[in-house]
Amino acid sequence: MIVNGKQMHIGINSGDVGEYCILPGDPGRCEKIAALFDEPRLVGHNREFVTYTGTLDGVKVSVCSTGIGAPSAAIAVEELFECGVRTFIRVGTCGGINLKVCPGDLVIATGAVRQDGTTPQYVPMEYPAVSDVDVAIALRQAAKDMAKPHHLGIVQAKDSFYGQHSPARMPAAGELLYKWDAWKKAGVLASEMESGALFVIASILGARAGAVFHTIWNQERRDAGILEEQKHNTADAIEAAVRAIRILIANDKG
Repeated sequence: MIVNGKQMHIGINSGDVGEYCILPGDPGRCEKIAALFDEPRLVGHNREFVTYTGTLDGVKVSVCSTGIGAPSAAIAVEELFECGVRTFIRVGTCGGINLKVCPGDLVIATGAVRQDGTTPQYVPMEYPAVSDVDVAIALRQAAKDMAKPHHLGIVQAKDSFYGQHSPARMPAAGELLYKWDAWKKAGVLASEMESGALFVIASILGARAGAVFHTIWNQERRDAGILEEQKHNTADAIEAAVRAIRILIANDKG
């Protein structure tokens, strides 16, 4: 939606971004990611949406923050697509669910549990939230090249952070606890807040999307008596996303 000559929320025009875009949630990560580009420049800053554009291997690429959760991520994807982005890679943090996922590991989402309120307004819940296979393979190759512990599989994309971490005090505690137990039994790897919206909307638009997450902690390992330090440095996930963009650029040229 154009307002005063620019996209209403992200505040940029067509041509300000490349066809490839990395999507962190935190606006503060955008400058750090852009520093890995050649000749980065700030092209937009409005609300939670901060956008930089530069180049990788001679191809225009961008980074745009989405804020927290599905509604703002959906807005970013819609407006970035209108401006020309065709490949999205979400990079962010997650909490482990599966016991094999350790703090510091990378989680590459091949699909997401749609536990959000945004995507049902696009398409019925029977429609799956899945990543693009080429993007997922590129992220896996990036993690392998980095010799970084990583896992591929399904993540939970939720709307309520505290519904996960303090479910017992919520009026909907029974449903929250029941579903969390279901995700564990089904082998869901980790929990985060945006990938379901990204995958569904990108798929509907005809774009490619993938996601890589840095694992901060795993509450299930803690509850099992495994004491571990939290790890908050997202540098490896960022590097994996940038490497994956380079792989996709090379493959697309080929």
